[in-house]
Amino acid sequence: MIAIVGSINIDLVVYTSNMPVPGETVLGDKFRTNPGGKGANQAVAAARLGAAVTMVGRVGNDPYGKLATENLRNEQVETGYIDVDNAAHTGVAMITVTNNDNSIVVAPGANFSWKREEAGLYRELLRQSKVLLLQLEVPLPFIEEIAKLGKEEQCTTILNPAPAQQLSPSMLDLVDFITPNETECQTIFKQPVEQAVRNYPNKLIVTEGKKGATYHDGNRLVRVNGFLAKAVDTTGAGDTFNGAFAAALASEHPLAEAVSFANAAASLSVEKAGAQSGMPTKKQVVHRLGT
Repeated sequence: MIAIVGSINIDLVVYTSNMPVPGETVLGDKFRTNPGGKGANQAVAAARLGAAVTMVGRVGNDPYGKLATENLRNEQVETGYIDVDNAAHTGVAMITVTNNDNSIVVAPGANFSWKREEAGLYRELLRQSKVLLLQLEVPLPFIEEIAKLGKEEQCTTILNPAPAQQLSPSMLDLVDFITPNETECQTIFKQPVEQAVRNYPNKLIVTEGKKGATYHDGNRLVRVNGFLAKAVDTTGAGDTFNGAFAAALASEHPLAEAVSFANAAASLSVEKAGAQSGMPTKKQVVHRLGT
């Protein structure tokens, strides 16, 4: 089983031909309400690939919270560990899209109500889990404590360090895999990708979009190629990679195979608009790997 601890949001997306400046009101075009949040996105990605997934998250006692939870349930994600916080709203991302560019304001709400000491509530879940997947859209002290418990309960722990922020050496030691993109890698490690991965062999996996992913196996630099894709929308590609990587590790694939599987899944996700809507099934990924 995969335990995913992270954010649950609802994305409010409006499309307009002109981005408003401060104090200005403009007319928009299309409007969409999409389920989102890195944690929820990664849970959907892994579940669509056939993995047994339990989501640990928080929502508010409001219609958005019910919508987000029901969406995860419909995707065959176990939602029994999603708490309802009566004192906070469900996390929302307000996204304005203009000419393939966007402006985003995130109000994290219930996602930021975790306290470090609450991590102990999930020890039994971690004891039953093979893989633990974490991100940084919830408070870092809580995530650090969850990672500590994951190590104690012998989970294979993946940290997707997004949004990027400085991480302590002890946090990096607690996890088995770290999966930043190129920009996040530079922000966190202050080094070029090739140098950073040498310092964390078989641990730091840097995703590089259509180029694939890079890591160091202790002897040499390993570049796992990406797959050709007709990109429509890259939103959610990183979350798809991480969910697929977790699913592959839970199925005990070797590292190089797990990264290739995740690359294939990510390449499929960019061929449809939207984060979760483009996430592929296992059958689709296996077909792409075969081609």
